Amino acid sequence: RTVSHSNVPSAVFTQPPIGSVGPGEKEARAIHGDVTVYTSKFNAMKNNLSGRSEKTFMKLIVDTASDKVVAAHMVGPDAGEIIQGIGVAVIAGATKADFDATIGIHPTAAEEFVTMRTPRD
Repeated sequence: RTVSHSNVPSAVFTQPPIGSVGPGEKEARAIHGDVTVYTSKFNAMKNNLSGRSEKTFMKLIVDTASDKVVAAHMVGPDAGEIIQGIGVAVIAGATKADFDATIGIHPTAAEEFVTMRTPRD
């Protein structure tokens, strides 16, 4: 069995942290053709409660034809931890419908990945 390097989750432990699995938007379009992109930018509840203004940005890239989630990207607290779990879903071939059917753990930043419902224009 060979190792596929196409969907290796990665993290950069900077401030803010960055996490990623799968191709970027431009590469995803080259590979899959039509993709649907979901994004969210918010201030996590733990930051609101502590008075910090640190923002979080998340992006989910979905192959429109198959509904498979082909990539996820995040900038913000706990990005590495969150993307590790999302990486399993991407490699397993989870669909956007699978993400939508998942109940988010509240209050967490990770729940945003399963509550994104409106595609970016």
